[in-house]
Amino acid sequence: MKAIRAPVIAAGLLLMAIGSAASAAEYQIVVANMKFGSPPDQLHVGDVIIWSNDDIFRHTATARDASFDIDLPAKSEARMTIERVGAVEFYCRFHPTMTGKLNVQP
Repeated sequence: MKAIRAPVIAAGLLLMAIGSAASAAEYQIVVANMKFGSPPDQLHVGDVIIWSNDDIFRHTATARDASFDIDLPAKSEARMTIERVGAVEFYCRFHPTMTGKLNVQP
């Protein structure tokens, strides 16, 4: 009986992991005209943000808590997977008046 339990438990955990990965969403935040576009209202751990810099200037998306620092040369994109819950304020290191906030749910 015990020999059957381990594979059943492992299969259940695998299905849970696959289900969690399948529910991740992708969102885009566009930088244009020296401004960050509005982030989605609710993000979840595992979601992916695609940062797109449509400006002619280099920008960054830098978390004030140092949890991420995305370099965005002009006309480029970068991907970031959300790794933790909470509110995170971000800014551009080159243009500190450019700011935004991510709200991440579990």
